[in-house]
Amino acid sequence: MEIIHLILGKANPERMNGVNKVVYQLATHQKKQGKKVSIWGITKDLSRNFVEREFETKLFPASKNPFGVSSSLREALKNKAGRDDVVFHLHGGWVPVYVSLSKLFKRYKIRFVLTGHGAYNTVAMQRSKWLKKIYFNLFEKTVLNRASKIHSIGQSEIDGLQLIYPNDKNFLLPYGFELETSETRVQPNQNTFTIGFVGRLDTWTKGLDLLIQAFHDFQKMESNSILWIIGDGPGKVDLENFIKENKVQNVVLWGSKFGNEKDKLISQMHVFVHPSRNEGLPASVLEASAMGVPVIVSKQTNVAESVASFKAGTALATNTKEDLLKAFTKFKKTKNKTMMTLSENAKKMVAEAYSWENLISKYDTLYR
Repeated sequence: MEIIHLILGKANPERMNGVNKVVYQLATHQKKQGKKVSIWGITKDLSRNFVEREFETKLFPASKNPFGVSSSLREALKNKAGRDDVVFHLHGGWVPVYVSLSKLFKRYKIRFVLTGHGAYNTVAMQRSKWLKKIYFNLFEKTVLNRASKIHSIGQSEIDGLQLIYPNDKNFLLPYGFELETSETRVQPNQNTFTIGFVGRLDTWTKGLDLLIQAFHDFQKMESNSILWIIGDGPGKVDLENFIKENKVQNVVLWGSKFGNEKDKLISQMHVFVHPSRNEGLPASVLEASAMGVPVIVSKQTNVAESVASFKAGTALATNTKEDLLKAFTKFKKTKNKTMMTLSENAKKMVAEAYSWENLISKYDTLYR
């Protein structure tokens, strides 16, 4: 079977875009296990400015019309017409060009599956609700109708989609995670209690307002605590203003960090927190866990069940500043021996529940 991942972008793992990183890792491990796999990317910039990879990558120009499909992509699809041994894997929801592509897939009798990457979960569906309802009825429903299967990475996405699109095509399977080692890892400063977050600075979606509010109260009780926020995005100015206006002490906005530089910062955290209101599967939580950093997560991250099962941190009962404050206080009082156990549990969770090696065969089922 030939698997072709189709995305917006280039599947560059060095970018903050989580979808691109996941698709890169999925394709890499499929290739390692002998699958015939490639990535087709739709992008405005056709330069091949990404790391070397084991699989073929084809780039196609994005059209000024969001529904437009380039002539080169049309021709490439035509060459796959009627092939029973080919399946396309589309990544992302509410993507206008996928509407046009789904029509071409139907015309050329090409199978495809779709991963929404969190686009259909309950909270996401409430944002711009009426616009999405109109767009869904006019366009998105067409894509879903034509997909062979709809892959969800968390139960919240299945629940959200079922509200507007009851179906029996849902396929639940998490992402895997690339276990890496780094020579730059160091131990946390024992004189300072460091709480950390890594991700896009979208204040409401990522729950950063809750994080800052909870830390503000916590820092008043524990003056030697510090909050590190790594990442960039549209919410940066709002965060800076809130911190300044409320005189929140000991908050460091590191900006975007990558590779060993990011790993070094994460490894110095006592606890990693991700209070997202809307998520697919946050790679940053798995990155921190793989380094042995215990985590505090909301149910909406879709990893809360695993965190609770493996005792790798705290799964918040409710995603509120009050519960975050309780979690911070709990971890601050936790003895070193217990923290070491939590650290080992976090590593075990990633190695067992999110190993690409263990998951690739299950993705084969998605494509059948």
